[in-house]
Amino acid sequence: MTAPALPLEGLSAIVTGAGRGLGRAEAVELARLGAAIVVNDFGQPGRDGSGQASAGPAEEVAAEIRAAGGRATAHTGDVADHQQARALVELAIQTYGKLDILVNNAGILRDRMIFSMSEAEWDSVIQVHLKGHYNTTHFAAAHWRERSKAAGGPVYGRVVNTSSEAFLAGSAGQPNYAAAKGGIVGLTTSTALALGKYGVTANAICPRARTRMTEDVFAGFAEPGEGELDPLAPEHVSPLVGYLASPAATRINGQLLVVHGGMVAVMERPRVAARFDTAKEVFSYEELDELISPYYAGRPKDETFAATEVLGLRHG
Repeated sequence: MTAPALPLEGLSAIVTGAGRGLGRAEAVELARLGAAIVVNDFGQPGRDGSGQASAGPAEEVAAEIRAAGGRATAHTGDVADHQQARALVELAIQTYGKLDILVNNAGILRDRMIFSMSEAEWDSVIQVHLKGHYNTTHFAAAHWRERSKAAGGPVYGRVVNTSSEAFLAGSAGQPNYAAAKGGIVGLTTSTALALGKYGVTANAICPRARTRMTEDVFAGFAEPGEGELDPLAPEHVSPLVGYLASPAATRINGQLLVVHGGMVAVMERPRVAARFDTAKEVFSYEELDELISPYYAGRPKDETFAATEVLGLRHG
């Protein structure tokens, strides 16, 4: 009796920021499901993007995948650089014949309150997170569009982007990070609309995991007992990435999902909470004050955060 094929067998994938933490867990999971992987990591030791770049992290994860019987190659370029992102996509195509899956995960942190943040701290985080997502998606999208035109119909393509609860619920000390993660959601929905006709889906996740980037954020959370899996382990996130990358998720497009510790929450697009219409041709200040001020006066001060607490989304 023939064993069933693995869900990602015959497909190739890029995972950025895959030398450690979430990216590593995602690359390992995609390989376990049968995909051939390009493991990308710039290899800087500091979570703020500081330190000397190194091929070590990417090559170690690629070697780990190969040792488990999978196929993997390492790429050590910086996805924030447009041409290095091009080289990354080209490497996947040259190595495996095509690219099917793109998982954007690479990122850095340079936290500061808005009144203290420098221009360089703002620019660097936007560059790695938001521009890094754009760079790889741009070249992957061009590849899928060309393949679709040559095939005369849809092709297989999956984009899984990494947003954050910092965008959903706010994060006072991370204006650069929250803005980048919000931008990634906008990029994801735009990509989903643009590429759907070519057979490509694009979705975003908001993961919560204990990694090098979040070690201080989750310092107060309980550590797992001996022999127990950490509720904040990246391995709680990676199966969802594998699922979204698979043929089973063909109907899921332009979605945002929160995932951590055995929970997946599908987020709705913003809905109209209230509407006010002028009784005249144009609103006046006085009329707006009469209509809108009482509405907000009757709502809890922290209503936005209270809504997210229902799902346990305050941190991340």
